[in-house]
Amino acid sequence: MSAATSDAAALDQKSWHARNQIAVTPWLFLAPGVLFFLVYVIFPIFQSFNISLYEWDGLGQADYVGLRNYEDLYWEFVDRDAFYTALWNNLIWLVMYLLAIPAGLFIALFLNQNVWGIRLYKSLFFFPFVISQVVVGLVFTWFYDPTFGLLNTMLGWVGLGPVNVLGDERLVTYGIILAGLWPQTAYCMILYLTGLNAVDPEQVEAGRLDGARGWRMLWYVVIPQLRPATFIAFVVTIIGALRSFDLISIMTQGGPFGSSRVLAFYMFEVALSEYGFRMGYGAAIAVVLFLIMLCFIAYFLFSMWRQERGR
Repeated sequence: MSAATSDAAALDQKSWHARNQIAVTPWLFLAPGVLFFLVYVIFPIFQSFNISLYEWDGLGQADYVGLRNYEDLYWEFVDRDAFYTALWNNLIWLVMYLLAIPAGLFIALFLNQNVWGIRLYKSLFFFPFVISQVVVGLVFTWFYDPTFGLLNTMLGWVGLGPVNVLGDERLVTYGIILAGLWPQTAYCMILYLTGLNAVDPEQVEAGRLDGARGWRMLWYVVIPQLRPATFIAFVVTIIGALRSFDLISIMTQGGPFGSSRVLAFYMFEVALSEYGFRMGYGAAIAVVLFLIMLCFIAYFLFSMWRQERGR
């Protein structure tokens, strides 16, 4: 009997797992995570779609109403009522929150240098990322306070009157977004600092030999190598902007007069607050929010896939 024949016979005598160990073992490690993802993410998504078709207070009998909850949302949007305000504020959040990405990039470029005291600077810029959103909300609430807040104290130094940021319907959303940009910029900075460590120094040197300096070096050599970090920063920032809730809850409770509410907070108001218990209506808002997130994330995933395919 040849050596090849004996090896084949020995392999046939092994168990199925021994013969397929390389292919099966990774799935065994992934199985718990996949199971949790299915139970705590995928199943609630489909459950939200289902609940949005019912009129339900969370305790009693659920009455099937079809798409009536979505019709109510549509008429609120047409009449520029609460849903319109929440959706418009979410769009403002989305646009302004994206400022965290270039801000994080430029801070990362500064911190990536070897200068005296750079570790202290990194600690100071990293600090907002590790503190709770509740603490951020409280700090900025005190900062904006019209009687003793630091903002109005500084405005008084230049002869300007006090500004009640959180009490002004025109300013409140922008004031909360500014509070949210503080830790979000720190997060983007961390992503870009990690990406800058992977920048190929040979490409940087080749760019210098070709005469690339300053902005040309950044745009044509450095930023293309930061695409993975930029992709993650975009996705996380968009999700953070669309699901903003905690800062609004801490700083304004959706006020004044509902002018600072966003979709996530409006969903909480109609479904879980003391004035709500409209679970079906809240689930419909959750579905709308999920679809908006899905559109943005699908677009970035498609763009990333197209870029990788074109290489």
